[in-house]
Amino acid sequence: MLPSSSAMVVDRLMGPLGRSITPELARELIALHADPELQEQIDDLATKCNEGTLSLEERAAYERIVGAIHLIGILQRKARRVLADPAADPGAP
Repeated sequence: MLPSSSAMVVDRLMGPLGRSITPELARELIALHADPELQEQIDDLATKCNEGTLSLEERAAYERIVGAIHLIGILQRKARRVLADPAADPGAP
Protein backbone atom coordinates (compact mmCIF):
# COMPACT_ATOMS: atom_id res chain seq x y z
CA MET A 1 0.00 0.00 0.00
CA LEU A 2 1.37 3.40 -0.97
CA PRO A 3 1.52 6.21 1.61
CA SER A 4 -1.39 8.61 1.19
CA SER A 5 0.63 11.79 1.64
CA SER A 6 4.13 13.21 1.72
CA ALA A 7 3.54 13.97 5.40
CA MET A 8 3.07 10.28 6.09
CA VAL A 9 6.29 9.45 4.23
CA VAL A 10 8.30 12.06 6.13
CA ASP A 11 6.75 11.00 9.44
CA ARG A 12 7.68 7.36 8.85
CA LEU A 13 11.19 8.19 7.66
CA MET A 14 11.75 10.30 10.77
CA GLY A 15 10.46 7.65 13.17
CA PRO A 16 13.93 6.70 14.43
CA LEU A 17 14.79 10.36 14.99
CA GLY A 18 11.60 10.89 16.95
CA ARG A 19 12.53 8.06 19.29
CA SER A 20 15.81 9.80 20.15
CA ILE A 21 14.33 13.17 21.13
CA THR A 22 15.09 13.97 24.76
CA PRO A 23 12.77 16.19 26.84
CA GLU A 24 15.36 18.99 26.67
CA LEU A 25 15.57 18.79 22.88
CA ALA A 26 11.77 18.51 22.71
CA ARG A 27 11.39 21.83 24.54
CA GLU A 28 13.86 23.48 22.17
CA LEU A 29 12.09 22.09 19.10
CA ILE A 30 8.71 23.29 20.34
CA ALA A 31 10.12 26.78 20.95
CA LEU A 32 11.53 27.01 17.41
CA HIS A 33 10.17 29.91 15.38
CA ALA A 34 11.25 32.26 12.62
CA ASP A 35 13.06 35.42 13.56
CA PRO A 36 11.19 38.66 12.73
CA GLU A 37 13.09 39.27 9.47
CA LEU A 38 12.45 35.76 8.16
CA GLN A 39 8.82 35.88 9.29
CA GLU A 40 8.34 39.11 7.33
CA GLN A 41 9.80 37.45 4.22
CA ILE A 42 7.50 34.45 4.69
CA ASP A 43 4.49 36.71 5.16
CA ASP A 44 5.36 38.70 2.02
CA LEU A 45 5.71 35.52 -0.05
CA ALA A 46 2.46 34.12 1.39
CA THR A 47 0.61 37.31 0.46
CA LYS A 48 2.00 37.22 -3.07
CA CYS A 49 1.10 33.54 -3.34
CA ASN A 50 -2.49 34.24 -2.27
CA GLU A 51 -2.67 37.08 -4.79
CA GLY A 52 -1.14 34.94 -7.55
CA THR A 53 1.74 37.36 -8.09
CA LEU A 54 4.78 35.21 -7.21
CA SER A 55 7.58 35.11 -9.75
CA LEU A 56 9.00 31.68 -10.60
CA GLU A 57 11.98 32.35 -8.33
CA GLU A 58 9.73 33.48 -5.48
CA ARG A 59 7.47 30.43 -5.94
CA ALA A 60 10.47 28.10 -5.69
CA ALA A 61 11.68 29.89 -2.55
CA TYR A 62 8.20 29.80 -1.01
CA GLU A 63 7.84 26.08 -1.73
CA ARG A 64 11.19 25.41 -0.01
CA ILE A 65 10.07 27.44 3.00
CA VAL A 66 6.73 25.63 3.19
CA GLY A 67 8.57 22.30 3.00
CA ALA A 68 10.91 23.32 5.81
CA ILE A 69 7.99 24.52 7.95
CA HIS A 70 6.23 21.22 7.35
CA LEU A 71 9.33 19.28 8.43
CA ILE A 72 9.68 21.42 11.56
CA GLY A 73 6.00 20.85 12.31
CA ILE A 74 6.50 17.08 12.20
CA LEU A 75 9.48 17.37 14.54
CA GLN A 76 7.48 19.58 16.88
CA ARG A 77 4.63 17.06 16.93
CA LYS A 78 7.10 14.33 17.87
CA ALA A 79 8.56 16.62 20.54
CA ARG A 80 5.12 17.24 22.05
CA ARG A 81 4.57 13.50 22.24
CA VAL A 82 7.84 13.11 24.15
CA LEU A 83 6.80 15.74 26.68
CA ALA A 84 3.30 14.32 26.99
CA ASP A 85 4.64 10.80 27.69
CA PRO A 86 7.69 10.90 30.00
CA ALA A 87 8.01 7.12 29.60
CA ALA A 88 8.90 7.78 25.95
CA ASP A 89 12.11 9.55 27.04
CA PRO A 90 14.95 7.58 25.43
CA GLY A 91 17.23 8.57 28.30
CA ALA A 92 14.86 7.33 30.99
CA PRO A 93 15.99 4.32 33.04
